[in-house]
Amino acid sequence: MKNDETAAAADAVAQEVGAEMYRRDRVAQRLGMKIEEVRPGFARIAMTVIEDMINGHGICHGGYTFALADTACAYACNSYNVNTLSQAVNIVFMAPARLGETLAAEAVESSHAGRTGSYDIKVYGDGRRVVAVALGQCRSLRGRLVESLPSLRDSA
Repeated sequence: MKNDETAAAADAVAQEVGAEMYRRDRVAQRLGMKIEEVRPGFARIAMTVIEDMINGHGICHGGYTFALADTACAYACNSYNVNTLSQAVNIVFMAPARLGETLAAEAVESSHAGRTGSYDIKVYGDGRRVVAVALGQCRSLRGRLVESLPSLRDSA
């Protein structure tokens, strides 16, 4: 029972941190991104491809796909309520995203040591078709994102 309570408390912290990040995240709001799920070390963020995101080839510009992947990584790495920033994200575009398609980026922590974490990120299109895969590296800073909540991990 204690483990279930501990996990539920950690999930609640991660969700509140995600909600606070979104309140501050003008880019995610402007691009129509929505938080679908946040828990410690994981985030799923969705976005619908709109006309303004279409490039000269008639498909979603890779920069928007990258922004979605990077945003999912940011929400996952900050889910411990330790201020954390991306250091590097390497993305590979696997398939084009189309106008009207809803993309969902899922970022999962794959490793963590000291102040550095690695995140595996996949961007899915309709039908969970893989649109892009990415690897994000993040670095923790000092402090908490939400001061009134506990940190789920030691800060730097």
